[in-house]
Amino acid sequence: MQIGDLIRRAGRQFGSAPALVDGDRTVSFVEFDELTDRLGNALVARGLEPGDRVAVLMPNGIDGVVVYYALAKAGLVRVPLNVRETAAEHAYKIDDSQSRALVYAGAPPAQVEIMIGAEELPVMIEQASADACDVRRDPEAPLRLAYTGGTTGRPKAVVLTTRSELAEVSNFLVDLLPNLRPDSVMLHAAPITHGSGAFFLPHLVKGATNVVLPKFSPLAFLAAAQEYGATTTFMVPTMIAMLLEEPVTATADLALERLCYGGAPIATSVLSRGIELLGPVFAQLYGQAEAPLAITCLQPWEHTPERLTAAGKPYTFVEVEVRDADGNALGAGEVGEVLTRGPHTMSRYWRRPEATAETLEPDGWLHTGDIGHWDAHGYLHLLDRRHDVIISGGFNVYPREVEEVLLRHPAVVEAAVVGLPDEKWGERVTAAVVIRAAVEPDEILGFCAERLAGFKRPRALEIWPAIPTSPVGKSLRREVRDRMVAASS
Repeated sequence: MQIGDLIRRAGRQFGSAPALVDGDRTVSFVEFDELTDRLGNALVARGLEPGDRVAVLMPNGIDGVVVYYALAKAGLVRVPLNVRETAAEHAYKIDDSQSRALVYAGAPPAQVEIMIGAEELPVMIEQASADACDVRRDPEAPLRLAYTGGTTGRPKAVVLTTRSELAEVSNFLVDLLPNLRPDSVMLHAAPITHGSGAFFLPHLVKGATNVVLPKFSPLAFLAAAQEYGATTTFMVPTMIAMLLEEPVTATADLALERLCYGGAPIATSVLSRGIELLGPVFAQLYGQAEAPLAITCLQPWEHTPERLTAAGKPYTFVEVEVRDADGNALGAGEVGEVLTRGPHTMSRYWRRPEATAETLEPDGWLHTGDIGHWDAHGYLHLLDRRHDVIISGGFNVYPREVEEVLLRHPAVVEAAVVGLPDEKWGERVTAAVVIRAAVEPDEILGFCAERLAGFKRPRALEIWPAIPTSPVGKSLRREVRDRMVAASS
């Protein structure tokens, strides 16, 4: 089965019912099928061939969703770009993915062979053939590239296939959203390039409506949730904290059945307050780009006081183990690395065979890099990450990348970047630097602001006489973090 098959079947089954809503614009299931066919044919007519990568830099909205699934029908590989990143970051991903085409809104971050501005899309669609666009691809061929980062801070692309996409949909429908129906409504408040996009297909195949917000604000979310009767949404913990800070949340008349959250640690105080205000609707997702949103989940009825720190239990069709350094599976209470295996996992890293070999075992087990343990009842608890990735507002921040920017400042000699606990953001990016000349912290922070996406910029900076290092001269970020935490307590 192909992704296009799901779209065509939904068009036949649900016809004129609303599939997508974006402000005043509504697209039915049959219209969505036709729009993606037409745009897929237009892309092929522009000279794109099966397997070509197409970078997409579009804001939340119907047009972006149409582009994503036109690519799927045309056998092209989607390379989604986060609108919150900088032009330099976009350009790196476009180059690394060897994208032949770029579909963009606003100013293009790079020049490639085929440039398609958002304003061209309506004309392309109108002039294209309405015949079914049905380029069949091998289930193991790349469907999309999801960029993440490595221990060096250089982003690398995770290759996800039709096999992994269909498995992810199955995981959602069997475990997370088993009660989806045609009157269900998914409210996309988070970027569709991020976790929220994973909820589109499960709702589409069940005849439910996907409502897309251009950007998140608590009041806009509450208004849309009440107007459309939203039953499902996805948020990162930062968004939840912002929603709970809005006074009218306590009295809003919401129909939510699942408020799914993930992408970052959440403070138990925030989670407890959310359950108090919104009821038992919270469902935690633990996953990563290499195993999209489906390693474990904590169901609403499992959000008891003693389990608020748990990551949940494995999905039905997903295997999870906690192993020691020698690869032995560990039992309850024993701490080790979390590994997972299932048809939803990545096939490899794009153009990085060494990294692939380090992450994927020959028998399909995937090293997550996260440290955790089982409890006596079979719930997974995450303690730390093997690597020093900071998750702020649901987005991954790689310390080395931030440190490299800091070290470009002429007054900075050494730098260490860590994530400190933050009730709103999950973690806040914080830096310690050693300087060679007098400089104010605000000047260095401003230097970073010009060179990093907002979610990557340090929120605070301390000037230290020295950065603690290992015997081989490696910065001890955990020691830096521990000192900062101790100083603030």
